[in-house]
Amino acid sequence: MEKKTPCAKDGGKDYADKLPVIAHRGDWKTKPMPRRHERFVLNRAFSDAEMNALRLGNVPQAMEDKWFWFMEGSTLWAHRSWTGYCIFRIDFKKDNNHVVTVNRNPEQYGGDSVEKDLETLNGLLDWWTEAPYDHYGEWISETYDALEKSGRT
Repeated sequence: MEKKTPCAKDGGKDYADKLPVIAHRGDWKTKPMPRRHERFVLNRAFSDAEMNALRLGNVPQAMEDKWFWFMEGSTLWAHRSWTGYCIFRIDFKKDNNHVVTVNRNPEQYGGDSVEKDLETLNGLLDWWTEAPYDHYGEWISETYDALEKSGRT
């Protein structure tokens, strides 16, 4: 009997209930990384448990869940859940000098500096490697940060 990997599209049906559901590209709307992008290096080590959490990906379960991400091989693709825009692509390297491609289309993403992108991406990776991923906590944190930046807190 062929062993299948459960995926989000079928809700993991026909598989043991305890198996994690792994996100795949086809589980959500996605758009390609635009031609206007930039590359930089993220120097960060990940534990085996953190890499396993990233490999599971995330299929949005609520409106507050702003990210859809999945892995193909050693590459993580991170898309905004509402638009499908690809914002980050991370090519993981064994030496922990991971190559990040970031969207620079101003109509799709407002990031305009590697320093800000590193801060954003590290924050996201901190959330995404928690078990289980807390989309509501991320939404609260992002909302608070936006209010604070606008001077409304």
